[in-house]
Amino acid sequence: MKQLNGQIALVTGASRGAGRAIAVELGAAGATVYVTGRSVAGGPTTDNVPGTIDDTAHEVTARGGEGIAIRCDHTVDTDVDAVFAQIRSDHGRLDLLVNNVWGGYEHSECKPLAMAPFWEQSLQQWDRMFTAGVRAHLTASRLAAPLMVPHRRGLIVSTTANLDALPYLPNLFYDLSKNAVARLVWAMAQELRAHGVAALAVAPGFMRTERITEAFRRAGAAAALDGPGGPKETPVYFGRAVVALASDPHVLEKSGQLVEVGTLAREYGFTDADGSQPAPFRLPAGK
Repeated sequence: MKQLNGQIALVTGASRGAGRAIAVELGAAGATVYVTGRSVAGGPTTDNVPGTIDDTAHEVTARGGEGIAIRCDHTVDTDVDAVFAQIRSDHGRLDLLVNNVWGGYEHSECKPLAMAPFWEQSLQQWDRMFTAGVRAHLTASRLAAPLMVPHRRGLIVSTTANLDALPYLPNLFYDLSKNAVARLVWAMAQELRAHGVAALAVAPGFMRTERITEAFRRAGAAAALDGPGGPKETPVYFGRAVVALASDPHVLEKSGQLVEVGTLAREYGFTDADGSQPAPFRLPAGK
């Protein structure tokens, strides 16, 4: 029997990249997975990078789960309300929420993680990271909790980065927003633990997503993808980490923590798509 048969999950920001891989791996484990995002079949995609929520839902179903696509802009509260209203109507509960939606990288005026002093950064990047990132994680979590607390079980996962393990990256907005997600998760865990609901922040390594690959290509640095500082993990590695956490009957013991995918791989015994087990991400010496 698949370990997540009968489980109801929601993965936000699942048109492509980590969100898509997480949803698909949950489907392979037997879950019913609602996937949200702004990119839908027949319409424009973010920065013209391939991938839609319809593609993801179809793949979830093909892998043995049930994929359900709902178009949602997570900066629009009525959109988010409608997603949770549908889940409540369909199932009356939610077992797993994966907050993967994020903003701040899209659009030409916001280069991916621009390295510059904060006084030279665009406030539009700040707004996207905190509105389409931190606030979106809070908004979904506060709607998920009432679908979990009465059943005294559930798991909320938020994607972030373990910046304590890296040298300071000269992007104050990114540093602050990613640390805010980790603190948000810690605070939610304090209030949810007594109700049997766990909350964790999970940090993947440098993943070879569609967006990262396209960014390297547009910068004329495609060859660097395979270089020492290039992305070594696939999003599948992150997806398998979420499946492992969702399958762990003792996950509440980890509630409030920031955990790394590479560390979880060693604890739970899963691998990346190619059978490797990359260590937690660290920048090469001198970076």
